[in-house]
Amino acid sequence: MNQFILHDELWWDSEFSCETCGTYLCEHAGPGPAPGVVRQALIADHGSFRLRLTGPVPSLVPVLKVFREVSAASLPRARELAGELSRDGLVGTLSEMEFLKARLHRRGVPVDISR
Repeated sequence: MNQFILHDELWWDSEFSCETCGTYLCEHAGPGPAPGVVRQALIADHGSFRLRLTGPVPSLVPVLKVFREVSAASLPRARELAGELSRDGLVGTLSEMEFLKARLHRRGVPVDISR
């Protein structure tokens, strides 16, 4: 299982191989958020990462726009995510956090990733 950024989109794939017969299959490869089972496997294998604000944000509008663009979040959900970002930070896979970080930086929002 893998997650990565390609052409400014978050992608994931899931592969299968059989050591006995040598069969190799790619179950899925495409853009979008990884299903929960894939996401949890990535976090179990590589750990979780936290995206936090590193400075003041004069307006939450850019933050809300990013959350609405990347996840089609409702305005109330985007506000919840912005609140988490400004308090303890958002937690997810490294690729998820790098994707959000790039989008937020483009809108002038100071964020950084830590373990």
